[in-house]
Amino acid sequence: MSKVVLRVDNISKQYRIGQLGTGTISHDLNRLIAKIRGKEDPYLKIGEANDRSKAGGSDYVWSLKDINFEVKQGDVLGIIGKNGAGKSTLLKILSQVTTPTTGEVKVKGRIAALLEVGTGFHPDLSGRENIFLNGAILGMTKQEIKSKLDEIVDFSGVAKYLDTPVKRYSSGMLVRLGFAVAAHLEPEILIVDEVLAVGDAEFQKKCLGKMKAVSGEGRTVLFVSHNMTSIKALCTSGLFLENGMVKYLGNIDQAITKYFNLNAISLKQKGLIPDNYPRINTGQAKIIEFFLVDNDDLMCEEIFYMDPLKIRMQLDVLKELKNVIFDIKIVSKEGIIISYSINSWDFKEVYDLKKGVAFFEVIIDNIFLPGYYDINVGVHFSEGITIDYLEHIYSFEILKLGKAGAEDYNLNWQFGYVNLKSKWKQLKNNI
Repeated sequence: MSKVVLRVDNISKQYRIGQLGTGTISHDLNRLIAKIRGKEDPYLKIGEANDRSKAGGSDYVWSLKDINFEVKQGDVLGIIGKNGAGKSTLLKILSQVTTPTTGEVKVKGRIAALLEVGTGFHPDLSGRENIFLNGAILGMTKQEIKSKLDEIVDFSGVAKYLDTPVKRYSSGMLVRLGFAVAAHLEPEILIVDEVLAVGDAEFQKKCLGKMKAVSGEGRTVLFVSHNMTSIKALCTSGLFLENGMVKYLGNIDQAITKYFNLNAISLKQKGLIPDNYPRINTGQAKIIEFFLVDNDDLMCEEIFYMDPLKIRMQLDVLKELKNVIFDIKIVSKEGIIISYSINSWDFKEVYDLKKGVAFFEVIIDNIFLPGYYDINVGVHFSEGITIDYLEHIYSFEILKLGKAGAEDYNLNWQFGYVNLKSKWKQLKNNI
């Protein structure tokens, strides 16, 4: 059984808006007096959740609130959530860059963290000197660092500038060297924030491969990214944060599904699209209702395997429009567009719309394998100018069950997203 190498017990982090630290000298004195008297910090009972979309009435905000989880040796934990969810704050606490307001973190082994471009580097020291500095901070001897030097330099690709002060490096070079140092100095726990997005595609792929190798060696990786494809490919479990609190902890596929469902329309709203839903819109028309229906024309979020997808939408036309087309994109939970475009233009369906409400339906052949999917929808002029466009507007699941038993999807394994038909035959002669 794998041992627990990282345990987070009831971690919370409070900040005071507009202040460095958590308040004024008087507040710090109040805290000190309460501590001396053996009483609870008086400011822990106030403050609001970290929801940036709403104006609050308190100067105090909880960037993190009551976070609990543990990570075992060799696990790769993906930490996901919207901007401002508390991901970076959590990593800074785990890396001991900042301290929690309440709770504690228990760590077994050395931690190497890549949180921001240039983390842990002294700008006036050369790349070589910074490698030795980082190794010393991790508790390694000079000889141990020397034995890893060639690997680090080769992986980073900055050999030509190794003896140049890192303040002369570009952000991409800093990330390359920073990741190479963090991954090769053999920490028991490797923490990587979204900073890898600064690197080019080739280097990102190289880093993902290295992190997978690190976990294969029995070391632990914590990885924050908005790239769900990378998260799914690398991580064995997921932690989904929302407004500084744990929304879900467990299977990585379920974590990604819940993350994408955060803004998706639910059945409780009967397909109505909220006014504040993010969209690209010109003010000429907008989709106000969007949903799937089953064979009984009832709104649904589950579709039988091989059953057609029947989509209905309601459009509020604010001015008379000519030559209007629609397009649908089916999107995986990792954000991959599976169907590039299912549009009315391909079927010679171009509409002239009068001011008022218009209703539309589209029926799509279902070749999708069982799983969870999202829908993007757009309204455009036929020449390509967008009128209204919404992403992840509706989530649905393709079931393993078919209408008839013979149509069930019986395989326990599946790769890819679509079930393509094919014809096979054995040739009598050589090709």
